[in-house]
Amino acid sequence: MSELRPLRAYPGQLREVAEQIEEATGLRVQIVGGSLMMSPTPRGKHAGVVYRLEEAIRPHLPDSLVAAELASIEMPGDPDDYVTPDLTVCPAEFLESDDWLIDPEDVELAVEVISQSEKARDISQKNDWYAVAGVRALLVIDPRHGTWALRTRPADGRYEDVLPGKYGEDIPLPEPLSLTLATDRLPVYGPQAKAS
Repeated sequence: MSELRPLRAYPGQLREVAEQIEEATGLRVQIVGGSLMMSPTPRGKHAGVVYRLEEAIRPHLPDSLVAAELASIEMPGDPDDYVTPDLTVCPAEFLESDDWLIDPEDVELAVEVISQSEKARDISQKNDWYAVAGVRALLVIDPRHGTWALRTRPADGRYEDVLPGKYGEDIPLPEPLSLTLATDRLPVYGPQAKAS
């Protein structure tokens, strides 16, 4: 583990600060709206949701697309902002690239699995970010409540269409994926321990 040297977070340096935090702590760091957002390493059920979704999506993808875990998407027009969804359906050539950021126009689907401790404000801010970036489809899975929402048709900083559902109801993914995801096997988080 490298030493975290102090840095002042000036515009244009946030990515360097984020990388140092990730390397020193193992936390997942994203920059949304010029603010650093840190997430702990996903727990078993969180990883289980991502695994099951990737397992269901991968066999149906054309050769030109892949489902990549923890691939970061850049924010157009901002030198610092990026977000790292749990799963990203993007061009297959990304896996052969030295780039670490995907152009949001190349993303067919971003999947965010809500963590147990995530706050509503952070979730809403990330949803808005994906719409502003122009990501065509955003699937938000919430294992806290056993619900999901598929957001499509980004316009003017928000998604025009939002299809909500709950576990047990299938998710109809839009073209070019054109497949239906079953949700009956997705895990639900257990009770969260209260701090004493």
